[in-house]
Amino acid sequence: LDMEMGMTDSAYKRLPQALEAGDVTIEAIDTAVRHVLTAKFRMGLFEHPYVDVEAAPAALAEPTHRDVSRRAAERTIVLLKNEVPDGAQGGAPVLPLTDQKSIAVIGQLADSPRDTIGPWAFDYDLSEVSTILAGVRARAGEGVRVDHAVGEWAPGRHFPSMFDEQEPAENLPRRPDDFDDEAALEEAVKVARGAEVALVVVGQPQNHIGERASTSTLELPGRQLELLQRVAATGTPTVALVMSGRPLDLRWAKENLPAVVQVWYPGTRGGEAVAAALFGDVDPAGRLPFTWPRTVGQVPMIYSHYRTFQPEAAGERYWDEESTPLFPFGHGGSYATFEYSEPRMSADSIAIGETATVTVDVTNTSSRDGEEVVQLYVHHRYGESSRPLRELKGFRRIAVAAGETVRVELPLGPDQLRYWSAASRTWRQDATTIDVLVGGSSEATAATVLEVR
Repeated sequence: LDMEMGMTDSAYKRLPQALEAGDVTIEAIDTAVRHVLTAKFRMGLFEHPYVDVEAAPAALAEPTHRDVSRRAAERTIVLLKNEVPDGAQGGAPVLPLTDQKSIAVIGQLADSPRDTIGPWAFDYDLSEVSTILAGVRARAGEGVRVDHAVGEWAPGRHFPSMFDEQEPAENLPRRPDDFDDEAALEEAVKVARGAEVALVVVGQPQNHIGERASTSTLELPGRQLELLQRVAATGTPTVALVMSGRPLDLRWAKENLPAVVQVWYPGTRGGEAVAAALFGDVDPAGRLPFTWPRTVGQVPMIYSHYRTFQPEAAGERYWDEESTPLFPFGHGGSYATFEYSEPRMSADSIAIGETATVTVDVTNTSSRDGEEVVQLYVHHRYGESSRPLRELKGFRRIAVAAGETVRVELPLGPDQLRYWSAASRTWRQDATTIDVLVGGSSEATAATVLEVR
């Protein structure tokens, strides 16, 4: 830790006393100061310490910034599920959208600029924001009818957000006093019934996430689950677009809807990015950075857990529910399909401190170009300390043309194989047997072995 956001009683005020007491060394302090000063030099703060206020509007309006915002959002979208709708002819998954002439976009979050930006944004221009509704309409074009229905309105906070108080009231979505939940749901059903596909945006408003916004439940807010169920009951192929910063209870959606997409809070150009993913202009090949639990009762749930009692029954701990993730760490789909070769090691055995290379061939077995995130996991069979069953030690996002094969190489050396030992309170690399697994998520099955001597 080089800097502290100390707003009141900063620990760094006590550095002189800590240095005198021997709790910290002058070398450690110098290292931290060097890191901070280096960052400031790289930013040019010593040559230009003050912002050019007059130039700021032009800089903020730079078109390339919008492109970066859109591209960043595109690369984070996670295709959680994408299957053929029940009763569909031709056997194609519901996504990407192709030749639909009528699309229903449903949900209050679908056309909420402030929620699209997400939390912890204090200075913004809502006129710059592309909502999901606006993005779909723009991408669909004039020949496609895109209708919108609010459907439901998530309940407000039990305790007001301290951040909402810092923003102009007109920027924040407010549930109308005369909002009729039942009428809104009926309108959503009507709009969905008249469309060829329904895109239902569910999730949490931006002030339900972030600082001082913990939650007692992972259930979809308000009547969002009912909204999904009633829209799906129309028979119109239904896609759930989930706007959230945490995992939510999507058990029903995963079981009953043909497609579920995690869009997070996609930011200023988020609507354009989501539309690009829905229509297949880009491959929604983001991956989950956490393990997605089925229900709040499973929290905390991590993929890098240790071997426990009766590991063969690890998925059967509860009497009423599988004790497995709804979606595993690293999960995410693509509009293409991929096959992995067996991983190969550059050496069967290495000495402590040496590095070996893991090589795997990834083949696009589909008829369209796509992107895959190749993930490398390891397990130490034994050592000074017990180690998790799997730990992510490397990944690479690759573009693979239809029918082509890409070779991926990832290193395994001290940086990947050492760990902090609670037993000796030091960084440790063991002489041990390493299980090496490569695949598209933490459930990777392609495996090999590396001996460390």
